Amino acid sequence: MNIDRLVFAIAGTFILLSLALAQTHSPYWLWFTAFVGANILQAAFTGFCPLAKILKAIGIKEGKVF
Repeated sequence: MNIDRLVFAIAGTFILLSLALAQTHSPYWLWFTAFVGANILQAAFTGFCPLAKILKAIGIKEGKVF
């Protein structure tokens, strides 16, 4: 699996997990959902993704986008 697919998989997992936590524990978990969404949005415009940089540093093979 390359960095591109891992970024989408991890972001999707974080969003679904935070939505589940907001339903079961506290609505404040929706702030985490907003944070992930904001990072995805800024990566779309700037091309900079902090998670992609971390994954690249640990040796995951590069994709076409990141």
